[in-house]
Amino acid sequence: MRQKHEGGDKMRAEKERIIQQSVDELWNKGDVSLADRLYAPNFINHDPSNPDVTNLETFKQWVLFLHKVFPDFHVTIEDTIAEDDKIVKRWRVTGTQKDTFMGIPPTGNGITLEGIAIYRFEEDKIAELWWGYDVFGMLQQLGAFPPKE
Repeated sequence: MRQKHEGGDKMRAEKERIIQQSVDELWNKGDVSLADRLYAPNFINHDPSNPDVTNLETFKQWVLFLHKVFPDFHVTIEDTIAEDDKIVKRWRVTGTQKDTFMGIPPTGNGITLEGIAIYRFEEDKIAELWWGYDVFGMLQQLGAFPPKE
């Protein structure tokens, strides 16, 4: 069993605070100006569903786009696990489609999407981020595929 160290607990708490602030301000309010304070300038994004969203600038544009498509876009952190310089976040997103998304015209449909994000920190900045979520399920909720029988 790993021993806890007070300094490690403080660092973990600070990283969790940074992630919560990112969720509250960047993701839930769409305030991309915060990204420059919380994310490293050389930030790398790994999202198989969005291969063009790789750096901080394209990441900020993606957040703005999501808020245009889903004006009520809302992220909730369900759970976090920390290890060394990484924090894993299990999350849930809700929103209502009001603009074209992945070729799907506005449907007015609500979505609920769950996934995992792995954050790697350098000092007190988010340096790298890996995503895993059910894109097919989200597209199904938007009516792009017939529902499961």
